Amino acid sequence: MKLKTIREANLSGRRVLTRVDFNVPLKDGHVADDTRIKATIPTIAYMLEQGAHVVLCSHLGRPKKQVVDELRLTPVAMVLERLLRSEMENQGLGPVQVVKLGDCIGREVESVVEGQKAGEVILLENLRFHAGEEANDPQFAEALARLADIYVSDAFGTVHRAHASTEGVAHLLPAYAGFLVEQEVAALTKVVEHPERPLTIIMGGAKISDKIEVLENLIPKAQNVLIGGAMANTFLKAQGFHTGRSLVEEEQVATAGRLLRLADSSGTMLLLPTDYVVTDSLDEPRRVATVMAHNVGEGDIAADIGAQTADSYREVIADARTAFWNGPMGVFEQEQFAAGTVAVAQALASVYESAYTVVGGGESVSAVHHAGVERRIHHVSTGGGASLEFVAGYELPGLKVLEKA
Repeated sequence: MKLKTIREANLSGRRVLTRVDFNVPLKDGHVADDTRIKATIPTIAYMLEQGAHVVLCSHLGRPKKQVVDELRLTPVAMVLERLLRSEMENQGLGPVQVVKLGDCIGREVESVVEGQKAGEVILLENLRFHAGEEANDPQFAEALARLADIYVSDAFGTVHRAHASTEGVAHLLPAYAGFLVEQEVAALTKVVEHPERPLTIIMGGAKISDKIEVLENLIPKAQNVLIGGAMANTFLKAQGFHTGRSLVEEEQVATAGRLLRLADSSGTMLLLPTDYVVTDSLDEPRRVATVMAHNVGEGDIAADIGAQTADSYREVIADARTAFWNGPMGVFEQEQFAAGTVAVAQALASVYESAYTVVGGGESVSAVHHAGVERRIHHVSTGGGASLEFVAGYELPGLKVLEKA
């Protein structure tokens, strides 16, 4: 996939509507994690350096097509201004001010944008306060397009959605990819199209149903597939193992069997847990023990991969030259069930010099931060759903409109 990027655009003196992903967690009215905001700074700083008038738009949370004061982007604007000022100072450029508006379309918004001053970055209000955003309504897209001369997509986490701000408006203005989208596509393409082998895929999380297409696409490409998390229970059930009270998608047992056969016919080594950390309750655990996978008791709930499994997965990862990870190995939010997930994160970090490593967004990003190894991973995706759909081989509408003819 070859994208038109902002390096090819004449930005000087142009108004640039830029779709960013500021869907960040809030706590007590403040930004709790600014990772996604930081990820957009290089693109914004570059556009300012090139003399563009930057207008940013994003969604935040799920306001259900109505104004929700707790989901306004005001806290984001404060963090964005601080980060931008620091970046501009580091580059020896002029001061910058973030102007947060009370809406994202309409005559008042257009008036402010038309009068935008040098050094100002305009941040529009939450796009999802309007029903037209998620409906990809043509009139809403046209209202956004009236604000700018050029459109830039730098919100990889939303490119799998055909919304007005991610797909609709890109048909109405010259459209380009920002640096973040460009980097995401390059990293994921390296995994699915041009991996240095052995290619090792690590898949975890709760449900196999969320990742069927991903596994179908990646199993034939990979040399090794390592399965963890609750989804491993469904695979083990397909092999005839008892899984106690562990989460199992009964309707996907046959699918798991089919994927096991696909791995066998592809010559791909698919590894499942050989031991588990089990408990009697995830909410109030009174018993926590390690048991072999074939000895899971009737009352046991598998909450993490065991030490033996973690060691075997670590050995496979050590030999990888390309590795992709999505999904935790257990209930890593609880410390007594985090060891398997941390072990995988540390194993990926340990091959930084010898392998290209990609973490595919979602809870895996939190796991990488939890393990403190984010600087030893080559690429940590900002888009969970988007990254999974990309590696599954889907055509993403927010990328399709950025492709070169």
